[in-house]
Amino acid sequence: MYRMMTAKQAMRLAMQSALMMAEAQRVIVLRMAGMAGAWNVTAAEDKRMVAEKAEAAVASGQAMLRAAMAGGSAGAVALAGLKPVRAKTRANASRLTRSGPKLPSKP
Repeated sequence: MYRMMTAKQAMRLAMQSALMMAEAQRVIVLRMAGMAGAWNVTAAEDKRMVAEKAEAAVASGQAMLRAAMAGGSAGAVALAGLKPVRAKTRANASRLTRSGPKLPSKP
């Protein structure tokens, strides 16, 4: 039988989603700055940003399937699906933030 999401799960899902969206926005800004030459990014960053989407989608789907097969509630399934996506956005935001701005060379 279908199990409803608890209030605690709904709040956790909302919080994790908001954090993931904020991190994703930071990643987008830093990658665009890298494309414009204002931020240090690797040459492989363009390929990485495309490939990681499929990897995260597959990992999310697998996590959601495992949670559903284990009899998890709607909240548990949603949180399980968000976890790998959030891990990827958090890692990207941290990695790109550490790379730092591309400063002009001194004459």
